[in-house]
Amino acid sequence: MRVRFADLVATSDAVASTRARLKKIDALASFLQSLEPDEVEPAVGFLTGEPRQGRVGIGWATMASLAASHSEAPTLTVRDIDEAVSEVQATTGAGSTTGRRTILADLFSRATPREADFLRRLFVGELRQGALAGVMTDAIASASGVPVAAVRRAAMLSGDLGRTARVALTDGVDGLGAIGLTVLRPVLPMLAATSPNVSDALAGTGGASVEWKLDGARIQAHRLGGEVRIFTRNLNDVTGRLPFIADAVRALPVRDAILDGEAIWLAEGGRPRPFQETMSTFGTELENAAAGSDGAGDPAPSAAPAVPAAPLTAFWFDILHLDGQDLIDEPLRERSAALARVAGATRIPAVETTSAEEAEAFLQDALTRGHEGVVVKALDSRYEAGRRGSAWRKVKPVKTLDLIVIGAEWGHGRRQGWLSNLHLGARDPNGGAPVMVGKTFKGLTDELLTWQTQALLARETRRQGIAVFVRPELVVEIALDGVQASTRYPGGVALRFARVKGYRPDKAPEDADGIDTVRAMLHGANAPAEDGVARDERPA
Repeated sequence: MRVRFADLVATSDAVASTRARLKKIDALASFLQSLEPDEVEPAVGFLTGEPRQGRVGIGWATMASLAASHSEAPTLTVRDIDEAVSEVQATTGAGSTTGRRTILADLFSRATPREADFLRRLFVGELRQGALAGVMTDAIASASGVPVAAVRRAAMLSGDLGRTARVALTDGVDGLGAIGLTVLRPVLPMLAATSPNVSDALAGTGGASVEWKLDGARIQAHRLGGEVRIFTRNLNDVTGRLPFIADAVRALPVRDAILDGEAIWLAEGGRPRPFQETMSTFGTELENAAAGSDGAGDPAPSAAPAVPAAPLTAFWFDILHLDGQDLIDEPLRERSAALARVAGATRIPAVETTSAEEAEAFLQDALTRGHEGVVVKALDSRYEAGRRGSAWRKVKPVKTLDLIVIGAEWGHGRRQGWLSNLHLGARDPNGGAPVMVGKTFKGLTDELLTWQTQALLARETRRQGIAVFVRPELVVEIALDGVQASTRYPGGVALRFARVKGYRPDKAPEDADGIDTVRAMLHGANAPAEDGVARDERPA
């Protein structure tokens, strides 16, 4: 018997109504057990806010054009919704705007008001009920009775949580164990925690590879014979935007491989260009992949101000597969040796050491050359795809946070007509709305202000006075001097001397720094300002 879509929406409501992780897991696990095998993948996608088909390019303009009449009784099934999403995705070319609206109008007329509200938020990427991937992973383990570690590993290697859920529920731990690396299928990247200095990092890693931290765009390159695919950290395929890098991968002395690295635009002399200029080379591709464009008045603006196109250079720091052999479970020292044989001069500079003095000298050399800092990696560590563990620790002398733009205020004076003063939020680890931690108008060029105003207005949800509030989709990298306690914001913390370093179209809101990371920066911070408001938050 097909599961009703209303039951999925009720599960979503139950998850959203509690902050208790175990209750979220129990609600999700109970629902997963009620599903038929072919319903699992779409259901997991809907509950995590990511349909299995990916973003289909439906925005607020299309949603607003739909009729408001709905069904009084629930009749839709999970399968009905999945088929409608596939139909919308397949409707392209001339007349597609009208065709998509017709499909959606029929779907929404059959939905109850509560189901229609869920669908609107799902289509525009604003479904935030707390069923994040981590919670869903635990729920899949609970529903299928398999170890959560087995679910996590399979999801990381497949890059597909819905598929992992179906395998877990139908084939158990043996089925999950059969999921391995597949060349040309992207893998979730391993992430680094943060350390204040190299001494602290080495204390946690022991013997380590200390590597330059480039201010570039994370990429993953796959080669199978003559075929090459390049993916972003969000697993978007950007091969067509990076032909020079694709050619460079084809020139490597390998038959097949999976490489992890950074793409960066270098100026003459080898110094890095600003990150925003690197991203402009393929920023539009990333922006469209992240936000979509429904061809009906909901454009996805360019992810960065336009600059002359230039070939990017790829530098590699890890290798996960080489000529038929998976290396993901080998220690870093073994993977590094294999990478050195393959990558040659395109291997990111590194030094293996246990000495804090040597690591500090290496850090200072990286900074002198214009790079962000270093990443300290335990030599005995495996590649933990999708995890931000303690085995990798980034050290950046300039404090930065990746935060979510939740609104902005209209500027005045020279900035009249531009959205200037950004409202910044940290990710809520429980899946709720971003937690506001400050504002800033610093670091914005006229070019960036122009783009920013267009991008934010395209995401506008409401206004209040001079403030325009937006869908929490854009991630911006903020440099700051530190944080301070504050009673002004619900998170109890405010940024000090925050300034915009650049937008991060390669990152989704779930990749932003969490409120716990921001709060952790309070240790050693200066006392709060008397009025509880950081001095850089006054209106622009």
